[in-house]
Amino acid sequence: MSNRFTKASLLAGTVMAGAMVSQPVYAQDDAGASEDDFIVVTGSRIARRVNVETAAPIAVVDSEEFELSGTVNVENVINTLPQVVPGFTSNSNNPGTGTATLNLRGLGATRTMVLVNGRRWMFYDTGQIVDLNTIPSFLLDSVDVVTGGASAVYGSDALSGVVNFRLKSVQGVELGAQYSITERGDGDRYGMHGAIGTEFDDGRGSVTVYAEYYNRSSVFQSDRGFSREALGDGATSLIPLGSSTTPDGRFNVATNFTVANGTGPGTTLPAGAGLLIDNGLFLTPGVLSNGTGLSYNYAPANYLQIPQERYLLGGFADYEFQDGHTFYTEVSFVNNRVAQELAATPVTGSFNFNLATIQPFLSAAAFQELVTYDQRETAANAARIANGLTPLYSGAAAAALQPGVINAFFQRRVTETGSRNTLDERNAFRVLGGVRGEITDWLNYDAYYMYARTRNANVQAGNISRSAFQRGLDGSGPAINVFGPNTLTPAMVEQISILAQNGDISTLEVANASVSGFLGNLGWGGGDIGFAIGAEYRKQGSEFIPDTALSSGDVIGFNAGQATAGAYNAKEVFAELNIPILGPDSGIERLELTGAARYSDYSLDAVGGVWTYAGGIEFAPIPDITLRGQYQRAIRAPNVATLFGGQSIGFPPAQDPCGTAGVTPTSAIGQFCISNGVPAGAVGSGLALQLGNSQIPALFGGNPNLSEETSDSWTVGVVLEPSFIPGLTVTADWFDIVIDDAISALGGGLQNALNVCFQQVQDANAGICSPFFPNGAGSTVRNGSGSITVDNPPLISNANIAELGVAGLDVQMNYSTTIPFSLLTDTGEQDFNVSFLGTYTHDSYFIPIVGLPDVNECEGRFGLTCGEPTPKWKWTSRFTFIDGPLTTSVRWRHVSGVDDDDDATDFIVERLPAADYLDLTFSFEANEHLTLSMGVSNIFDKAPPVIGSNQEQANTYPGTYDVIGRDFFASARVKF
Repeated sequence: MSNRFTKASLLAGTVMAGAMVSQPVYAQDDAGASEDDFIVVTGSRIARRVNVETAAPIAVVDSEEFELSGTVNVENVINTLPQVVPGFTSNSNNPGTGTATLNLRGLGATRTMVLVNGRRWMFYDTGQIVDLNTIPSFLLDSVDVVTGGASAVYGSDALSGVVNFRLKSVQGVELGAQYSITERGDGDRYGMHGAIGTEFDDGRGSVTVYAEYYNRSSVFQSDRGFSREALGDGATSLIPLGSSTTPDGRFNVATNFTVANGTGPGTTLPAGAGLLIDNGLFLTPGVLSNGTGLSYNYAPANYLQIPQERYLLGGFADYEFQDGHTFYTEVSFVNNRVAQELAATPVTGSFNFNLATIQPFLSAAAFQELVTYDQRETAANAARIANGLTPLYSGAAAAALQPGVINAFFQRRVTETGSRNTLDERNAFRVLGGVRGEITDWLNYDAYYMYARTRNANVQAGNISRSAFQRGLDGSGPAINVFGPNTLTPAMVEQISILAQNGDISTLEVANASVSGFLGNLGWGGGDIGFAIGAEYRKQGSEFIPDTALSSGDVIGFNAGQATAGAYNAKEVFAELNIPILGPDSGIERLELTGAARYSDYSLDAVGGVWTYAGGIEFAPIPDITLRGQYQRAIRAPNVATLFGGQSIGFPPAQDPCGTAGVTPTSAIGQFCISNGVPAGAVGSGLALQLGNSQIPALFGGNPNLSEETSDSWTVGVVLEPSFIPGLTVTADWFDIVIDDAISALGGGLQNALNVCFQQVQDANAGICSPFFPNGAGSTVRNGSGSITVDNPPLISNANIAELGVAGLDVQMNYSTTIPFSLLTDTGEQDFNVSFLGTYTHDSYFIPIVGLPDVNECEGRFGLTCGEPTPKWKWTSRFTFIDGPLTTSVRWRHVSGVDDDDDATDFIVERLPAADYLDLTFSFEANEHLTLSMGVSNIFDKAPPVIGSNQEQANTYPGTYDVIGRDFFASARVKF
């Protein structure tokens, strides 16, 4: 049986879009560029000639792609590109953070470096991840993507690749507005932006300032048929997990207990044996019913599209204060308000019930059953003490040993409080100042300092105080009536409700200085040798500040967590070399070698000093063909969250191997489960061990002894520009990335730790089993029913124990020509452009514990192990007709079919079919100042695939598949 892990929990390419020509870091008009002009390409600090390719594939997404797609947020274009496995998006409610993240190759957002204008951007939390919502899409000139590790050039984090968002300068005034709405009349979005730019002092200086406002309305899961009911797997079909909104009160006895039989220490009975309170429900106020009853339908209250409001301000300027020497600066500020909404809080766990306190809320029959249980519990405890055994309960639950008090597992949706809502307000700013210029006619310098800070304030409503809830049941506070639907009065709701708050502060400082230039050539027509050397100091720090309720764990609703704080720095030196060996004069079009190296000294003892390096080659035997390849060694230092994160509770989707159907009490796994506290009668009982929930609570936290991750990446490719087919460019690049010592939750996450411990290792003293046997053999985190609950969750810590890898082929085709037909021009012709951007994923895997034989293969798969679908083929193609002022463009997005990743479980939906979406856009240049656009996405209103227990959220994977439906937009842009 294969191991499982949630790949998405790791916060684990090349975007082959646009022409493969090098592009400048700073926007400029290249129409008149000559071969003697020099630019700096993403992935290098060495200036190169305009017509020079690079050894590593550099793809460019032009600004037109953002305009034609009708998007305002950057994520909406980036996540459709074939090299990207979607991270958090506008449809990520639970799980989600209210941000938009970038996940190249599915290796995690923490392993993707995001730059703006060639420099690091600000991150938003202790995971040190960039929120794409902070980048102004209307100012994008293009987006450059370099695949593979790039730490030798840019430093830590660039294991899967680098994405560089290049902002354009504005000359004059530019104003724009856009409005979008779904076919169903909901989820409207509107945005307005403005920018003004000018030159001054006879062209020695220039400045651009800009502002944007964006507002996105919510869509609830109740607004779409496929997501109105929370679905799970039945025996033969998908079934609603919640067939009513009844806030059940469910009793379960919290522990097994032993009664004396006169012949020994006693006989262990199943929890609640002979008692109707075992799995009893209060479907009618005060009346205890036997059976499983109805489940709560949590789906309707969840967002399908989360609301957002954003204000964005900024500017950049440069001034040549002396001939050949220029000061430059960049400033940006973003205010983002994003909400998430979940169903009413599920109160779950073991509580002490004072029978006298709760008697007024119970029928006579229900009260008598609880009295009978109390008598049995008291007798059982007395028998244990008489036989020299420990009492049934310890700690806070020990109060149940008093007559008239019982301890029972209870769960109920507190619908009287309404939905849970959390509001994040992030204020982020970034300032940068630098100077660049000429030292000699062959040597240049560039030095800058950057500081960025993000402050997030999070307010949570709808939480329940566990201690206040307990006081209402045990008589130490005013009594609360939780025994039936809508039994809590407003006064009771106020008594148990709690408003929670927390905050995040993240900072980043970078000081960088470099010198670059050219040396002599080798004399074989290859051009001058380029070089760059420099040094960098970088400091990054974050803290998470929860209030007392969250840090103490008293909150039920949103996840509680302890405070996190930490910072570290790196001091680095780096160098690059570009050696043109042969040129056209030699009879060979081009042969070039490149190399780069960086030494980094981290203040973290477990990391210390590390080297990263890269080498590449380009060989063009004729102008029509270029062969290229590169090797890169990269590293990623652990972030503040993985190093210093305080413990916090989470509820990842998981299934308990001890409850898997077919497992018997006499099997090896069954016996091991029994040794962990699972009653023999509960072994192999499906989800019964989790009391009907498909999530298992666990604690997660940091590890200050983590060391760096390392990656080795290879790219080998070809660029074809056949002279006999003018306008055609075809590229194909093979990529192979392997990450060693990958930082992962123990075992790769809760699911995989469960599987490895219980299905393979089966040793209570093994490290992988420590979360479930916290003190070795004889200990357990389970309650008496065999369940893992919030009362004693397992601790899944971080470790450098995993390996990740991905390999595949990027293919791009661009073709431009004219066709002999026109309605709007006098020439009788119009331009026709077609592009194809595709990725074939040959291999995508995860080894949760290096040294064990299990490998989780995720290419062409999805599910509880692999997370977001990783299709073997994903492509985006665009067909554009330009007839004078009118542009008509059709985009085709394709995601190939994927299979469930758990070979041991037969889910109702084992395969998600291929998905194809068509989008249509019209753009009309009314005059030289005004451009009008309109379009529709998902023309055929294709619904997402619907699945049950192996879903992410909303009965599907909303990051990969379109969940909003047919969508319309209209925009206007004015320039003067």
